Amino acid sequence: MTGFGSAVLAGATAAGCATRGPARPTTTTARAAAPEWQELAGALTGGLVRPGEPGFDAAGHLYNALYTPHSAAIAQCASTSDVQRCLAFVRKYDLQVAAHSGGHSYGGYSSCPGLVIDVSRLSQVSAPSDSETVRVGAGAILIDTYSALEAQGLLLPGGSCPTVGIAGLALGGGNGVFSRAYGLTCDQTAAVDIVTPDGVLRRCSPGSDEDLYWACRGGGGGNFGVVTSFEFRAHPIPDAITLFTLEWPWGAAPSVLDTWTHWIAGAPSELWANCQLFSSGSAGDGLVKVTGVFVGTVARCTSALSPLQAGIGEATTYRFVGPEDYMTAVMIEAGCEGEPVAQCATPVESPFVAKSSYMGSPLPDASVSAIITALSDFPTIIPGGGAGVVFDGYGGVINETRPDQTAFVHRDAVACAQYSITYPNATPSAATEGAAAAWLDGIHRAFADVSQGSYQNYIDPTLTDWQEAYYGNNLPRLRQVKQKYDPENLFHFAQSIPLA
Repeated sequence: MTGFGSAVLAGATAAGCATRGPARPTTTTARAAAPEWQELAGALTGGLVRPGEPGFDAAGHLYNALYTPHSAAIAQCASTSDVQRCLAFVRKYDLQVAAHSGGHSYGGYSSCPGLVIDVSRLSQVSAPSDSETVRVGAGAILIDTYSALEAQGLLLPGGSCPTVGIAGLALGGGNGVFSRAYGLTCDQTAAVDIVTPDGVLRRCSPGSDEDLYWACRGGGGGNFGVVTSFEFRAHPIPDAITLFTLEWPWGAAPSVLDTWTHWIAGAPSELWANCQLFSSGSAGDGLVKVTGVFVGTVARCTSALSPLQAGIGEATTYRFVGPEDYMTAVMIEAGCEGEPVAQCATPVESPFVAKSSYMGSPLPDASVSAIITALSDFPTIIPGGGAGVVFDGYGGVINETRPDQTAFVHRDAVACAQYSITYPNATPSAATEGAAAAWLDGIHRAFADVSQGSYQNYIDPTLTDWQEAYYGNNLPRLRQVKQKYDPENLFHFAQSIPLA
C-alpha cells in the first residue's frame, strides 16, 4: 500500500475526523439544532445516505477492516456545488466533517460521527490534446486513472495499490514504482481545485493562493478543505520498461537487506526497487525478495542489478528480469495480473496495523539482525497472522526537490520502511492487539539510529511525535496555512495540523 483515498488535506493518509483530538474553538453561541438531513438531501444533485439505508456501507467503505463507517450521513457529491452545500450545512449545524474517496486511511479517518463528504463520483479523467496537463477528479482511484491516461499514451507517477484514491495519495506525497524516475505524485501537481471551509472554491497554483498550493503538495489529508479536482503534469509512456523480481532463501535475508540499503542509494534514477521481507507460517522461516521497475531496456536493468547480486554473494532461488508493456506492468504491481481493470478496481478489506520509518542512511548490523529475528519469531506471537517489513527506495528525482519547496519534507531519505501486521480476523482480542503493538514498537526502535520521521500517507494513530515525524521543519508553515484558511478548525481529527 502506497497511498490512500481521501480528499481532505493535512497530516494523514486519508482525510477525516476523530472523536478525540483538537476541537474547534469554543464560542458563546447556543447549541446547534439537530441537523435537518432532508434539507441537505433535497439540495444535493448527488445523494445522501444514512445508516440502515441501502448503499450506506458501500458508500462509506473503509480499506482497513478494523474500522467501520460510523457517520450520521454520507453525502455522495456529484458536483463542486454539492461540496459547497455540504460545508454550509456542516457550519450551520456545527457538525464534524470528513471527506472520503478511496477510504484507505490506515486509521479509519475517512469516516467521522458527523457528515462524510464522499467525492468518489467526481472521478472523471481527461487529457486534452491542447494542454500540457491532465485533469483528474478527486474521486478517481489509481487503477482507473492509470488506465484512462494509458489510452492517451501518458503516465502519472503514483502508488501501486489499485483502489487508493488519487486525492489522498497526491495530497500526502505519493510514492510508487516510477517515482525515482519522475518524482512523487505531489511533484506533478500543477493546480488544485479545493473548497475551503468558508465555502469558496479556490484554484490553487503558482501565482494563485500559492501558500495553499504549497500545502496541497505533501501536507496530507484532513486540514484545509475538500479537493474536487487536480491538474497534473503527465509523462509520455517510455519506449522500454523492464520488470524484475529476485528471491533468495531466508538464510540470506540479513545479507539481502544490508546490501539493498547500501545499493539503492546509488542506483540510477531510472530504477525503482523495494526490498520485501515477510514472516512465513512457521517460526524461524520467512520470505525475502527484491522487486522493481526500470525505465529502460533489460540490458541496462541487468547492469544496474549486478552490484546488488554481487554484494549479496548468494545465488537466487528465483530470478526474473524482462520487458513489459506499461499497463501490464501496472497491473502486475497492483496484484491484478490477468484481471480486467474493473475487477482490479473492486474494493477490498484487510484488518491491519502499521508503522513506518524514513531512513537517512543504511541500517546498522544490529538493526538488520533485530528485524530479521522479529520476522522469524512472528508466527509464535500472533498465530495465523501475517507480518512484513517492506523498504521502498527513495532518491533519484524524488530527492532533487528541496525539502521546503513543497510541504513534503522527506527529500533526503534513502528509503521508507513500512512494517505491518495483518490480523487473522477483524476483531482481534486485547491480548493480540497488545502483542501486535509490542512487535511494531520493537521494529520501530530498530530504526532509531537512522530514522528521519514517518510517512504521512501511512498514518499511524499510535505515533506520539507525529507532527515532527510527518512534517519536520515544514510544520510551522503548515500551521500558518491552517490558521489562514481554516481559522475555526472545522477540519480536525486526532492528527490534524494545529492552528498557528
